[in-house]
Amino acid sequence: MTTIQQIRSWSAAHYPPWLVIVRMGLGLFLMAKGINFMRDSMLLDRILYGSAGVVDNETHWLPILITWANLLSGFMILVGLWTRLIALLQLPVLIGAIVFVNVQKGGPAPEPELGLAILTFVLVLFFLIEGSGPLSLDTYFERNKARGSHGDTLPG
Repeated sequence: MTTIQQIRSWSAAHYPPWLVIVRMGLGLFLMAKGINFMRDSMLLDRILYGSAGVVDNETHWLPILITWANLLSGFMILVGLWTRLIALLQLPVLIGAIVFVNVQKGGPAPEPELGLAILTFVLVLFFLIEGSGPLSLDTYFERNKARGSHGDTLPG
């Protein structure tokens, strides 16, 4: 049994039901951050590039990537689809958020944004290890894989 299979079997046996609510809350929070960045696109520019507003031609795509990464990964974590992969892809975005918020404030400071970024990082890291749990699309597809892919076995 490989290490990944051991982690999956342990996670399946030791997953409290209330963690589903935490996972869904994390997904909603990431989606809300993505929507917030879409509504106020200059907010992310100010965080990344400072108040000077100088955008390097090589990094003009970064705010768009961060916005869509938050929005899509939030949705995927909310419904529990590919949770471990999405959490792994979200980690660099969150590390960048922690670094940029910390640098923007001039060093380590107990700011709410920094605290939220660290809490989000810890939760994403937790769900990277723990997985999506019993109430998720991952579990649904895993349980119904044996039925076949003909489409005639859909519920309803």
